[in-house]
Amino acid sequence: MTEPRTVTLPTADAGDVVLTEPSWCAGHQLHDPETLRVDITHAGPSVDCSHLGADLFSAELVQSPHSESTNPLLGGRTPGVSVWPIGRTLDPVQLYSLAADLDRYADQLRGLADQLATVLDGGESR
Repeated sequence: MTEPRTVTLPTADAGDVVLTEPSWCAGHQLHDPETLRVDITHAGPSVDCSHLGADLFSAELVQSPHSESTNPLLGGRTPGVSVWPIGRTLDPVQLYSLAADLDRYADQLRGLADQLATVLDGGESR
């Protein structure tokens, strides 16, 4: 069995903090030493959705091990998935709900594309 990975991060209020890093954590290359201990966050690789060069969504597995909140909506200690631009950390049920909403929205976009194609072909829009 391999040893758990640890990382030492400087903080503004607690000095150097040693953390066990989850296997999914992508590292802390952008860590700011002025970060407070309570604000340290593990983050996995982001899953991005963009179209025509515009970022639409970004999501990543996150955990704030020293958070004072256990509420995942506030970035609590429990792992969750942080979704931008929604600005919330979602649990599995909320993430599945978001995916279902996006599926419905994609269907609506396809309907608009069909309507536009009809209009551009000289047909009437319904």
